Amino acid sequence: MAFIKINKQNFYHNLNQIALKTGSVEKIAIVLKDNAYGHGLELMGRLASEFGIRHAVVRKMAEADQIRSLFETILILGDSIIKDEKYSFTINSLEDIKKARKGAKVELKVDTGMHRNGIALDEMDEAFALIKAQGLNLVGVMTHYRSGDELSSEFFWQKKQFERVKQRVKEMGFRNVRVHSHNTAAILRTKSFDEDLVRAGIGVYGYNELPDSFDEAALRPVMSLYANKISTRELRAGERLGYGGDFIAVQDMMISTYDLGYGDGWSRGDSTQPYITSEGLPILGRVSMDSISLESEKEEVCVMNDAQTAAKQFGTISYEVTTALSAELPKEVV
Repeated sequence: MAFIKINKQNFYHNLNQIALKTGSVEKIAIVLKDNAYGHGLELMGRLASEFGIRHAVVRKMAEADQIRSLFETILILGDSIIKDEKYSFTINSLEDIKKARKGAKVELKVDTGMHRNGIALDEMDEAFALIKAQGLNLVGVMTHYRSGDELSSEFFWQKKQFERVKQRVKEMGFRNVRVHSHNTAAILRTKSFDEDLVRAGIGVYGYNELPDSFDEAALRPVMSLYANKISTRELRAGERLGYGGDFIAVQDMMISTYDLGYGDGWSRGDSTQPYITSEGLPILGRVSMDSISLESEKEEVCVMNDAQTAAKQFGTISYEVTTALSAELPKEVV
């Protein structure tokens, strides 16, 4: 079966690069949602904990339960809000507050311009009043930047909006409330970090999606994707390969079938513009559900060692390439 190698040294290098920006490892909240961006939830949680990361962010409570023992706090972005000593829950609307169980730890998300989730700025006072009336424990206030990875003024506009939010929290008499707005793009472009946490996602896995005009951050891909040989055969000149016979051999060649396909979350792509593996081998013909064909006789091939490079071939982003991979793919730490 195809498998993934996780480079521990590269992972720790990336965490260190972010810690240099925040000033402290304790200010990093690692985002482990969606199977740690395809890298393995429990595996990456354990490695992060060993590095000294104390805080995590996940999508659902089921994810949090798998890594509960590894972190001091776990922020759950979208689930029913219950009372729990370790979990805090994101409030995305006034309705969330009304449905939350008394005593639950909550973190209020404020919409400063993303217009996706979070309460509006003019709903803040109502939200704070409801939080008090419902007997909820406000432990955090947050927002999300829509253009953190773009060269525009929108990032600074949203930061200014969030300053209003932080000031209003103080005016309403809340204490011990952590504030956080920075994701990977925001922290990599920030010169002076003055918040309590950074929600570090794609950057810890080795990818910087900022344009070249920003200062370069030396991040290293953590994941490499490998496939094992199933069989080898000689393809004679003029013979066609795979579904539809899209690939036609122009000369005699030795080709092998490898155990990776779209059933494993690898993109089917376009056989007329074949994906080139990290070893420089084009995929021959169409990607099948469970296999690909390459001009190689090696027992094992590295299909991808940089999701950002792979994403450019598919016309997408590194996030989609890694999160699409099946959680069933075996993983080994190197």
